Amino acid sequence: MSLGFRVSGRIGKPVAEVFDAVVNPNKLSGYFTTIGGASAPLVAGAKVVWWGKVPVEVDEVEKDNRIVLRWDATDADGKPAYKTRIEMNFEPLDDGGTFVTIAEAGWHEDALGLKKSYLNCEGWSQMLACMKAYVEYGINLRDGYYRSEMKGEPASEDNI
Repeated sequence: MSLGFRVSGRIGKPVAEVFDAVVNPNKLSGYFTTIGGASAPLVAGAKVVWWGKVPVEVDEVEKDNRIVLRWDATDADGKPAYKTRIEMNFEPLDDGGTFVTIAEAGWHEDALGLKKSYLNCEGWSQMLACMKAYVEYGINLRDGYYRSEMKGEPASEDNI
C-alpha cells in the first residue's frame, strides 16, 4: 500500500473549457504554472516541464474526461527516488459545470512520504481554487498570494 489523496471541486464552465485549461500550456500557465510556465500541451506519451524545472510524464489523455500524469517524488536529499501518479477526472454536470477530481498516489509509507503527500495535497487543492477563479472569472489567484509568487520563484516546500 502507498500514501495518496483525492481533492475535488466544481468549476462553473463546460467540461471542454475546463479540460482545455489544464492541457493547454498557455492557459495552465495563467493560473498554476505561472512562474516558468508549462513547456507543451498535455498529450499522451509527452514529457513536459512545469515551472521551468519539473519534469512531468503524460501517460494518458482522454479528451474532456481524464488525464494521467507521473512525476518525481524525492528522497530526503531532494533527489528523485520514485514517481507518483496523478489522475485528473472531469465530470460534466447537469447544470453545465464540471466536477474536477484530482488524485495523487504512490508515496512511500514513511515520514517523508507522508510529509510530501500533504504538501502535494495542499498544492492540488490550491490548483483547483486557482483554476476556478481563472476559468470562471479570468483572475490569477497566484499573483502575489503565495510566498513563492511574491519572490518570483516556483513553489517549493521551503517557500509556500
